[in-house]
Amino acid sequence: MLVIGLAGTELAPRERDWLQHDAVAGVILFARNFASREQVTALSASIREAAPRPVLVCVDQEGGRVQRFRDGYAALPPLASFGAQYATDPAGALEAAREHAWLMASQVRASGVDLSFAPVVDLGRGNRAIGDRAFAADPQVVAALTRAYVAGMHAADMAATLKHFPGHGTVLEDTHVDVATDPRPLDELQAQDLVPFAAGIDAGADAVMMAHVVYPAVAPEPAGYSPRWVRLLREELGFRGVVFSDDISMAAAHAAGGVARRVALHLDAGCDVVLACHPEVVDEALRAVEGRSLNTAALIGLIGRGPRAWEGLLADTRHESALARLSLPKGTA
Repeated sequence: MLVIGLAGTELAPRERDWLQHDAVAGVILFARNFASREQVTALSASIREAAPRPVLVCVDQEGGRVQRFRDGYAALPPLASFGAQYATDPAGALEAAREHAWLMASQVRASGVDLSFAPVVDLGRGNRAIGDRAFAADPQVVAALTRAYVAGMHAADMAATLKHFPGHGTVLEDTHVDVATDPRPLDELQAQDLVPFAAGIDAGADAVMMAHVVYPAVAPEPAGYSPRWVRLLREELGFRGVVFSDDISMAAAHAAGGVARRVALHLDAGCDVVLACHPEVVDEALRAVEGRSLNTAALIGLIGRGPRAWEGLLADTRHESALARLSLPKGTA
């Protein structure tokens, strides 16, 4: 199963053809696919109309520097702001994290988009790609805020995705542009980085996204390619939801070989869905899954929860109170 990326703000004929393929489970949207609130809502509708079956439409709308939809949407603060607040006001930080999650998810759903890949539950320990996308450095603080964030997303009727398993926050390298290796033993990872994932799973998180990081003391390949790590997630943490790869176009994924091999290794390791976020890799990714049996039920729980109209959202008193709680101007939506 593949989630694919598109080139622009409207569906191209070639992309409509991709959506006909049985292996295409959904589409992920980026800033390149966004021009306005009205446009992205129309694009979401056209994706659904072009596909012969229900498909997942998703985005990374975390807040801070990773927020693909901006004009017409709340300018969400980064998750690190809640970790900083937690140091002096734990109850207030948990409430603010829940409101952030509800607001983010509600605005995304009002755009006809099913899912935002959130929250980041990596530890905030200096990784170049993660930075202030992480709640905090302390695993217990991250665990508490993760529970609150999952609850806020669920209150908006959006599935929650924990990323990037088993923890991307401690290595320095950015896997978008470099290979990353974390040499720590499993017992240290379990005592630190896995704590927020366990909390999120216990809170009912619906999906997990794997990291492209290698943990050689546990397995020789990046986590998303690793049967050992997927098995640990399933069997030791008891996760029963959807397992996503990270984007196979990222530099750290290239060590496995070409696009077809990257797709095959993720699926063979136990990932349910592979992200092919750049249009230039989609054709090869589709060829890579020819002849495979597809887990077509994997995404049922994430798709079709029903979009919410912007008019109804703006009339909801919680929308105004969430903006006020996060000190955001009413004019952001």
